[in-house]
Parts: sequence; C-alpha cells; structure tokens
Amino acid sequence: MKGGRSKSDTKSAKLSVNKKPTKGGAAAAAKKSGKAAKDPNKPKRPASAFFVFMEEFREQYKKEHPKNKSVAAVGKAGGDKWKSLSAAEKAPYVAKADKRKVEYEKKMKAYNKEQAEGPKEEEESEKSVSEVNDEDEDDEEGSAEEDDDDE
Repeated sequence: MKGGRSKSDTKSAKLSVNKKPTKGGAAAAAKKSGKAAKDPNKPKRPASAFFVFMEEFREQYKKEHPKNKSVAAVGKAGGDKWKSLSAAEKAPYVAKADKRKVEYEKKMKAYNKEQAEGPKEEEESEKSVSEVNDEDEDDEEGSAEEDDDDE
C-alpha cells in the first residue's frame, strides 16, 4: 500500500485530532477537573472509627502473625473483626474518632479564618534588606572606579 497509512498511524492521527492543547499546564488541568491545588497547611481529615480501630488492630495482628507481610491480609482480617464487633465494643473507637473530629473542626475553623483574611504581608527579612544595600554600594563603587579611569 504505497502512500497509505497503517492502522497505528490512523489511530494516532485520530487521537491527535481530538486533543486540545492546554495553556496553563497543571493549573489548567486542576481547573478543568474541578480540583484546586492542595494546600500543605490545610489540616488533615480525622480518621473514622474503623481506622482508629485498625491502628490498634494492626499492632495486635503483627504480634500474633510476625511472618505475615501482606497488607491485604491485615486489612481483610481487620475488616472481618470490625464487622463482628457489637456496638458496645465499637463505642471506644467511635468516641476517639469523635474527639479527633472535634479537634479537626477547631483546626479547620482557624484555617478557614486565616484563609478569609488573606495572605499576610510579611516584612522583608534583614538579610534581604542588607543584600539590597550591598547591591547599591557595589553600584556606587563601580561608578567611582569608572570616574578614576577617565583621569
């Protein structure tokens, strides 16, 4: 087939036709997907009662089964154990999770208040001020040297 396209060429051509170039890179991709960029200062969400239970269960399970390296096995055993617990047995884990949730909500209120105020304008550090002054002095010295050369 002279001058014809192979199947792979046709597929890539079709794919490239459907693609639209993005201008903003990662920022545009985040905007397009509806997700904002993650803020590292934002408090982490608290663990649910099940995950509070799993923190303790993992330690017990590792002591009882030291040779087991499978994360899936630990998760499956923990899930089965959680399902078999009664509401009274789950109560301490629920209480711990509620306590963590209250703390998280306090942190989130403070975080949201800080975000609403906007970024704080910080004064320049002493180092940056001195660096600026050093640059000014260098310029003056350079111009004085040029004057000396002219004589």
